[in-house]
Amino acid sequence: MIVGTRGSQLALAQTNKVCSDLSKIIGEKIDVEIIKTKGDKITTSQLYNMDSKGLFTKELDIALLEEEVDFTVHSFKDLPTELDEDLEIVAVPKRESPHEVLISNMTWDEMGPGCRLGTSSLRREAFCNLHEKEFELKPIRGNIETRIQKALGDELDGTIMAEAGLKRLNLTQYIKTVFPLDYITPPAGQGALAIITRKDYDKKETIRKLNHYVSMQEVLAEKKVLEELGVGCQWPIGSIARMKDKEFNVYSILLTKEGEILKEQNEKGSIKNALELGGRIGRLFADYI
Repeated sequence: MIVGTRGSQLALAQTNKVCSDLSKIIGEKIDVEIIKTKGDKITTSQLYNMDSKGLFTKELDIALLEEEVDFTVHSFKDLPTELDEDLEIVAVPKRESPHEVLISNMTWDEMGPGCRLGTSSLRREAFCNLHEKEFELKPIRGNIETRIQKALGDELDGTIMAEAGLKRLNLTQYIKTVFPLDYITPPAGQGALAIITRKDYDKKETIRKLNHYVSMQEVLAEKKVLEELGVGCQWPIGSIARMKDKEFNVYSILLTKEGEILKEQNEKGSIKNALELGGRIGRLFADYI
């Protein structure tokens, strides 16, 4: 088997974990093919100012469709809302933390008006405005280590990142604050991986053994919110689905860039109806976009 992946340290760490788990099942080593995406090549633009559809996935999809690789591993939150009709998500391994975290020499409460926060996320910018932080917001791109260095150096006073990536790279010592999911709500799919193959791939059922059912239903429900709206990172939307006390809960919040809450919604029900719950929120939000 050959797996396609982006070449960042995080992407490789994620892919190597999947390969390790899969190798234990099939008893064979899996070859890794590094593929550079458009998103990897563009390091200067704010993502929400660009056509972000497939920004970090398109080249990997092409390699799959042309049978240069057998499967690909992605951060779920990077996936466009619609996949190529010949591809499918066959597995979502057990999800890592979906929380947002602060990287800074200061605590969140110590960061006051005028502090320089590095972010290229419209959603994070909106949450900072919602909480009336009055930061000076600065664009920031680069891999996780680069952003940590900038946040702890003279250039910035801090940045907000996904806890999952820091955990996967053993960099949690740099976390200053872990934000509650309803204080800064993550983007759909944060903390989860997606393993994608061709629909006609003869070994896809073997790969499917890596799937974690609850994690898959959580992120599919979150992504369904965006699918109903037909939007990506051009709108400040946070979505999180969790299984709690045998009840499946989907929460989403839609903001303006300035931090005004346009709509927030909570839907509860059976995990079997995950897509229906996410779709209900998406259709409700459509009236506000």
